[in-house]
Amino acid sequence: MANFKSGYADPVLENPCSKVTKSSVSAGVCMMNTIWRDQQHPSFINFISSFLAANSFRLNFVPIAPDFIFNCGGLSVAFIFVTKWDCGNVETIFSRAKKLNAQFAHLYVTLNLPTRDQNDSFLCSYFKYEMQLGRPTFVPVQDIEMGFEKIVKIAHSCGVSKQQEVKTKLKAERNQSVQQLENFIRVVTSIPGIDNHDANALNQAIGSIEGTAKASKEYILETTDLSADNAETIVRFFRDSKFYLCPKII
Repeated sequence: MANFKSGYADPVLENPCSKVTKSSVSAGVCMMNTIWRDQQHPSFINFISSFLAANSFRLNFVPIAPDFIFNCGGLSVAFIFVTKWDCGNVETIFSRAKKLNAQFAHLYVTLNLPTRDQNDSFLCSYFKYEMQLGRPTFVPVQDIEMGFEKIVKIAHSCGVSKQQEVKTKLKAERNQSVQQLENFIRVVTSIPGIDNHDANALNQAIGSIEGTAKASKEYILETTDLSADNAETIVRFFRDSKFYLCPKII
């Protein structure tokens, strides 16, 4: 995916994940609200389409509740995009933000506030309607093109964070699995006459100490290549106190 090209400084997302590169994540999907689309100037819709295409995002027009939903990196991120701030009609914006915040785990509200009066109006309204900080997050911008570029950057950054979280979780699960296998082999090979091959066979067939302890001799013989003597040894170890009180410790 190509790098984002922007003609302005980005103070909100100054982090390594804020730029899309070919080596970061695969393309995502952008869904645009059809009603929102029809309210915008055609030239701005063309800008959005071109910007998304240049960054390998697929654009779909859908009757959705937010103005945009991005599926990026396995995560859905919703956006309200207010391109024209009307100082005399702000209640609808905050009511909608509260409603959608209850429906979407990741919601951002991007506001085009090119003038000081509009910015002051937003700040006063934010506290007037008792919005909670970060629920949702409001992102003021100075022009609509900047606003959409910031929307894509936020969606991409969230997707990258999600992928990193998944990778971290998978790594932790793999480490836990390896540790469980090592513990299983350590316990089973402490039984007299049972070697690593036998322990691995039991792990593949049964998979846990508890399951091995409950397994019958017949089941062990059916599901592993252990000898009858070793299968008998396994059963006795877990069920005969005289036997398991004297294990071979390694």
